[in-house]
Amino acid sequence: MRSRVLSFATLSAILVAIPFLGAQEPGKKNPFKGPPKGLPPLFRKAPPKAEPVAAKDFNDKPTAEQVKFFEAKIRPVLVEQCQKCHATDSEKIRANLTLDTRDGLRAGGDTGPAIVPGNPAKSLLIDVMTTKDDDRMMPPKKKLPDSVIEDFKTWITMGAPDPRDGAAKAAVKHEIDIEKGKQFWAFQKPKATDAKKSVDDFLAEARKAKGLSTVAPADPVTLVRRLYLDLIGLPPTADEVDAFVNDKSPDAYSKVVDKLLASPHFGERWGRHWLDVARYGESTGKAVNFNFPHAWRYRDYVIAAFNADKPFDQFVKEQLAGDLLPAKDDKDKAENIVATGFLAIGTKNVNERSRLQFELDLVDEQIDAFSQAFLGITAACARCHDHKFDPIPMKDYYALAGIFRSTETCYGTIRAVQGQHPSALITLPNDGTDDGLKPLSSSELARLEKQVADLKQELADLQKKSIQDSFLSGNGVRLRVQIPMLESRINQYEKDGTPKRLAMGTRDRFRTMNSPVYQRGEPDKPGEVVSRGFPQVMTDRQPTIRGGSGRLELANWVASKDNPLTARVYVNRVWLHLFGRGIVATPDNFGTTGTAPSNQALLDHLATRFMADGWSTKTLVKQLVSTGAYKLSTSFDAKLHEKDPDNALLWRMTPGRLDAEVIRDSLLAVSGALDRSPAKGSSAHANGEGYAVPRGRQLFGGPPADESHRSVYLTQIRDNPPESLALFDAADPNLIVGDRTNTTVPSQALFLMNNPFVIRQAEAVGSKLVAKLGSDSQRVREAYRIVYGRTPTAKEQEKAEEFVRKYGAKHGRRETWTAFSQALFGSAEFLMRN
Repeated sequence: MRSRVLSFATLSAILVAIPFLGAQEPGKKNPFKGPPKGLPPLFRKAPPKAEPVAAKDFNDKPTAEQVKFFEAKIRPVLVEQCQKCHATDSEKIRANLTLDTRDGLRAGGDTGPAIVPGNPAKSLLIDVMTTKDDDRMMPPKKKLPDSVIEDFKTWITMGAPDPRDGAAKAAVKHEIDIEKGKQFWAFQKPKATDAKKSVDDFLAEARKAKGLSTVAPADPVTLVRRLYLDLIGLPPTADEVDAFVNDKSPDAYSKVVDKLLASPHFGERWGRHWLDVARYGESTGKAVNFNFPHAWRYRDYVIAAFNADKPFDQFVKEQLAGDLLPAKDDKDKAENIVATGFLAIGTKNVNERSRLQFELDLVDEQIDAFSQAFLGITAACARCHDHKFDPIPMKDYYALAGIFRSTETCYGTIRAVQGQHPSALITLPNDGTDDGLKPLSSSELARLEKQVADLKQELADLQKKSIQDSFLSGNGVRLRVQIPMLESRINQYEKDGTPKRLAMGTRDRFRTMNSPVYQRGEPDKPGEVVSRGFPQVMTDRQPTIRGGSGRLELANWVASKDNPLTARVYVNRVWLHLFGRGIVATPDNFGTTGTAPSNQALLDHLATRFMADGWSTKTLVKQLVSTGAYKLSTSFDAKLHEKDPDNALLWRMTPGRLDAEVIRDSLLAVSGALDRSPAKGSSAHANGEGYAVPRGRQLFGGPPADESHRSVYLTQIRDNPPESLALFDAADPNLIVGDRTNTTVPSQALFLMNNPFVIRQAEAVGSKLVAKLGSDSQRVREAYRIVYGRTPTAKEQEKAEEFVRKYGAKHGRRETWTAFSQALFGSAEFLMRN
């Protein structure tokens, strides 16, 4: 029986209900202006972020993440649902369309091309998946789940990346050779090297072997700006630059490094790096987007962990099994629980009808996140079949699945229209911390409770008239949206109106379980049950899990010095953020399809020393920024580039555009508008449980979206990112992102030219310059010092004064200096890290 689809009229009725929620309190303005045109935003999924693809061009150079997406989301569906009738070895190839090879899929069949790369709406493959015509539907008379169709749309938007090459081959059953797999470099423990050798020694040896030299060191102004941007994500002021340049003591550089490592902004900068990997988001994403109002606690935990220089092995344990670790007091216990939010904040298809399918998808997302983030392997690729490239059989995947299926994941959400799988949250001890929510008075609570009672009575009256209408009419749907959302708001508070301290996280289930191996990953095809355990290729013997889920044993194993990958993967991430490219260029994939290390001896040296130094991030960062390699200039040398075009051996410092957050924070910093204090909570927290709303809109009269704090504190609603971040390639919270993409597109320049936020910062700088006494020549010098932290060269001074003179002849002084400031914002020097 086909499921009933809500009509547009019904969905519109839901949205009409939403303003009512925001207008309950007398005297408060309704934040909603009425339903927008088109499909309501509560049910509209924004286009997935994908690599830009030229019209009618297939993506022939997929990233490692795109290959993984194909192997995990697309190939299994093609094999299971399509290839019986559409494969080169089919008894009869239907419509002359073969889908078991890349060339066949791209060529199409009798009715034309199956895919229009970059355009799902025009792709025949999507058309036959979504049609209501039983005669055209593919697979025949069997509609695929919405989540699967969304995956295919995302894949086509990427340009349909397909790593399959050559003709299709008949399936050959084979056993993975675990012992042979252990010979691969990544699955062997890092080898300790001569402790007296420095990082620069390893690099010098590698360069010598390639006949490479280095460029000259960076000048002091460039170097100190680089250091500030890398360590705290904010540019130095002109006075801070002057202080460094004028300090002639031998430890001048070291003092600046120590100052920046001790800054609370260090955690905001480096915590953001980890949040990329942890796929931090404040909503479920997927087809229906529900808020995660308490995800921000995990964000703050990460920032605090980097500021405190929490040993990375402890950081790992807390995120995988913090609820199972001993705690010295309530504050310590709460911190450990919040850390397990790592396992709870991932995407969730809460509209999935099957409880088992939802559970298996949730566990798959956790395995994917944990294995990539900590181990740099793509274990989730073994869900439907043995891993195609790495020695990870399906049994190992389901051994891990048993651990996570024995874990209760507490993420919240509400049971409402298209929200089928709410969960509990974890209550933390109330220590009096201000979380950004104001207490409610007894009268306010009573008012909310009365509203719920009245709405329930209205629903009961509707049910008496017609059960069908109570579910499917616009009025019925409105009530079924309003009631749980208002109830969720009430549940945010204690009976005395004090905000509850709730958190996302995990805890062991009362009953633990071993998982069967599901054939082809399908929940209706369980096979052999396997004991909980770890990937065999990385361990000599499986652990004995005597009680509990096994997460504590898993955490201890991942954080062990005997684990061949954990330290390597992490030091490689740190190296990437300081030098622009990892020693392993695929930071989330250390497997056979990843890139081999450019200098394995150096990687192992860093990993073994990192563990010996107590897994200290700050010690590692100081070690790396103190190297000669880090202090090199970005000068280009054609001969050196010819020998090492990727700069893998660091013959110069790799230049690069600033991260999206750093660009935005820098604009706020130079304008003087930056609030350097940590933000409290988030707008998702103020809105509470329920449907995620577009950024900046508040359901319950909470504080407006705050633009003045650092970007790490901006609310991260999945599929609805802040424009200032999305345009400059901020991490997609739907994915594990170890290395961000870096695009250059016209919309970035248009943003810097026309966006009100940018113009406001330029106006602030312009006002400072106008208010400054002196000549235009002095104002030009001051503008350069504010924006770049340096004085202009003679040529720059001349050109700037010419611009001010000509532009000022037709415009007012404030407008002239605003335009000049905005021009500086759009320059490569401001946007680049040199």
